[in-house]
Amino acid sequence: MYVFGCGVVWLTLQLIYLAVNDTQLVFDETTILYGLLTGVLVALANILLIESLTGLDVSLGSMIYRLNTIGVVAISFLLLSEDVGIYKVMGIGVGIFAVMLLYRRAGNGDEGGAIPLLFFILAVVASAFRAIYGVASKYALEEGAAPEGMLIIAAGCWIIGGLIYAAFRERRVRITGKKAVYALISGVLAFVVVNALIEALRLGEASVVVPVANLSFAVAMVISVGLGMEALAGRKYVAIGCAILSVFLLAQTV
Repeated sequence: MYVFGCGVVWLTLQLIYLAVNDTQLVFDETTILYGLLTGVLVALANILLIESLTGLDVSLGSMIYRLNTIGVVAISFLLLSEDVGIYKVMGIGVGIFAVMLLYRRAGNGDEGGAIPLLFFILAVVASAFRAIYGVASKYALEEGAAPEGMLIIAAGCWIIGGLIYAAFRERRVRITGKKAVYALISGVLAFVVVNALIEALRLGEASVVVPVANLSFAVAMVISVGLGMEALAGRKYVAIGCAILSVFLLAQTV
């Protein structure tokens, strides 16, 4: 129901934004096709991320998710003919190394048991879906899809996806005051993030835009530690540093 609430808030803000700017909505065949594709991808990616965070620390879950940069670079090279140089190849290697470093849960002295494989896989699959979403959005814009219509459809996919997720995961469809507050905050953030990303993709290459946007995992780690949700140990420091370096390398245009 939290995901459903996010979608409702996002859709509401999107419609208000379009009305204020007097933007004409276009729902041609291309927009509907790519809107549904990207909407389903981003909804699935976020649902799987939420599930993975039930068993992973925020720093690890968000880092794996944001390393979808690797997939974006690879897919952009194959489908969008964007350049892949030595820096991006190095970035892919460093990113994979960062994930491997955090595959074991850090504890005192960096000791700890293995992370449950299921949650790790969920985070990786969520990251893959997010990567495909980024490239598909760029491809859709190049094919002439209307970004405003795509965003409306994507918000609708969150609403429908949230209801299906609630029926499957919670066995009921009921929203509480606490869920409503979190949904309101997250819905506003989703509206801002997705609109900014679409505009950036319209102006720049996917293999550059997405890596810069994905630096957000470092912010998530700082907030998580600040709220006392997790502690940092030696291996995590190294892994986060490697992940930041990976994103930096992947964002290079030469």
